[in-house]
Amino acid sequence: MKVAAILLLCTTLFYQGYSNTSCQGRCNENYNSQNPCHCNSKCSQYNNCCSDYANFCGAITDSELISLSETLYALDSNKASPSQLILDPQALVSDSQTSSQSDLSSRPLYKYVDENTLFSRPTYAALLNVLDNYKRMTGQAESFTSQQQTEQDTFLRETMLNTELGRELFSFLYTKGIYASESEFIQDLKNMWFGLYSRYNGAMDSSGFEHIFGGEIKGGKVSGFHNWIKFYLLEKRGELNYYSHSFNGPWSGYPDVLGLQFKWDGYYKQVGSAVIGCSPEFDLAIYSLCYIARPGKQCRLSLGGKSLSIQTYTWDNSSYGNGKKYIASAYPVSM
Repeated sequence: MKVAAILLLCTTLFYQGYSNTSCQGRCNENYNSQNPCHCNSKCSQYNNCCSDYANFCGAITDSELISLSETLYALDSNKASPSQLILDPQALVSDSQTSSQSDLSSRPLYKYVDENTLFSRPTYAALLNVLDNYKRMTGQAESFTSQQQTEQDTFLRETMLNTELGRELFSFLYTKGIYASESEFIQDLKNMWFGLYSRYNGAMDSSGFEHIFGGEIKGGKVSGFHNWIKFYLLEKRGELNYYSHSFNGPWSGYPDVLGLQFKWDGYYKQVGSAVIGCSPEFDLAIYSLCYIARPGKQCRLSLGGKSLSIQTYTWDNSSYGNGKKYIASAYPVSM
């Protein structure tokens, strides 16, 4: 009897342990800090879902990502048209050539940008106001005035609440139970994108927005920098020298995707991939969607029937709220 009782106890403990690491029968349960992983609608944001969450709990599926990204692509009414943005890509190099730091393109990448039309639009104007609020060197602490805080709020409101594209993203995340209200959605994006953390020597010197949209200098190299508008502005001012591109997306119009080699005031970027010609709201929407749905992983989307993968990374050294992870990086990768 004692042996049988021990075997029963061991079996019970085994299956209890299994149930705590699996989402089978646990979908939408209340949060329990004793569980090693979780199965409610918030676990993707906190990066603590059980490994089989997607199989059992109706998480954001691959097919939903593809469908929503096509919808967002169709709704990007503020993207540049071929007459508003003309590129001169010049040299195409292999992956093995990207480390050579050779300037193989004698002309700028951007041949023409219709600034009067594009940059006067509310979402572009809001982005431009935020881009100049940062120190590019890691190790230099960032701080924001009340005006700069307002500019962050305006950027999120204009891109995510005042465009059909942004409202479509919120509606999808709302139906999935990820956000209960627009205010919760915007506040989480502000924390996720603009919350400060330290990339060097303890200084509160970085954020997801600065790293991805603005670019940083770390260890003598360009770090991040995945926004076409910032690239254009620096190139126009003579502060950025375009060298070559290592991949070019299959799109014949905009948005398109390029993998870029360049120097920013003498600091080299080996591959600075970016979605080219999209609106600020499209950039923010696809990166946010992929970070929420596939944090720290590749996220497969579709634009105009053509595949696009976004790689995201979580910032694991600090958090906000109840353990939520800041966005560390996000960028398109070659297929």
